[in-house]
Amino acid sequence: MDALSGGPLLLVIGLAPVIVLACLVFAFTDSGGERLKKRADRLSTRGRGEAPAAALNLRRAAEGGLDVVIRRMLPRPDVLRQRLIRTGRSWGLGGYAVACAITMIVVAIFGMTLLGRSPITAVLLGLVQGLWLPHLFVGRVIARRTKRFEGLFPEAIGLMVRGLRSGLPITESFQVVGREIGDPVGEEFRRISDQIKLGQPIEAALWEAARRISTPEFNFLVVTMVVQRETGGNLAETLENLDQMLRRRRQMRLKIKAMSAEARASAMIIGSLPFIMFALMFVVNSGYIMTLITTHAGNILLAAGLTSMTIGIAVIAKMVRFEI
Repeated sequence: MDALSGGPLLLVIGLAPVIVLACLVFAFTDSGGERLKKRADRLSTRGRGEAPAAALNLRRAAEGGLDVVIRRMLPRPDVLRQRLIRTGRSWGLGGYAVACAITMIVVAIFGMTLLGRSPITAVLLGLVQGLWLPHLFVGRVIARRTKRFEGLFPEAIGLMVRGLRSGLPITESFQVVGREIGDPVGEEFRRISDQIKLGQPIEAALWEAARRISTPEFNFLVVTMVVQRETGGNLAETLENLDQMLRRRRQMRLKIKAMSAEARASAMIIGSLPFIMFALMFVVNSGYIMTLITTHAGNILLAAGLTSMTIGIAVIAKMVRFEI
């Protein structure tokens, strides 16, 4: 029995470096890709016509080997690509696939060696975690970047208002925001300014940035700019009203966060107690607590406990979350 269980384990451990090395070679091997990407960026900044389609074709031609494979395998690869773009990092489909493969292999080896699972169960567990953990990590990076953007965005609007009242055109105000405001707000406005300099209409540059950022605050700015350019009026006054609204939204959000602090603290304490007790019991009497993992009845009890905890934490999170 040991020989049978050791054979698949050795096979997984032996194939793991080969799989990872192959993924790295396919992900980061590029023949002339940088030149094609630069040309695609130049084409994408042109106003309309056949330039966007040509830019898209060039970007696909500039992708690495693993990027092409992943694009063919996924039903909607552009959705994943747009999600990776929202992180603000230069992560491609190939790098994301490498991260999923490494996570799957590590979890499978962990399940076979430390948890004593069968190879099939360990591989299934690794497959689930390999798909879920990178997705969760990317979501955390997007949420952190979005939070920083929302914190700096009212200051950017205020700076634009002061620039317009001092006589600067809106494009110059974008450049000032890109220089004076920190990233990610400054980074996005610098990109918008560069696209406008290369001939892209301001509405197209703003909507493209809105798809990258995907926040209601920036969508408000885009709609305000588009409506003002169509109907006319005092742009500085319109942006000042938008600035006041965004600041009131942020104040209301902070007030709700302060009022719900007790409920969130209770949820964190209640949710962490079972894991703390599990760790203490593992240190005091590991054989007693490992019954939950090594036996079928223990697995059922563990699954029931985790399910009830998840439902309780989700209910508390729903109670303290308000849409503003």
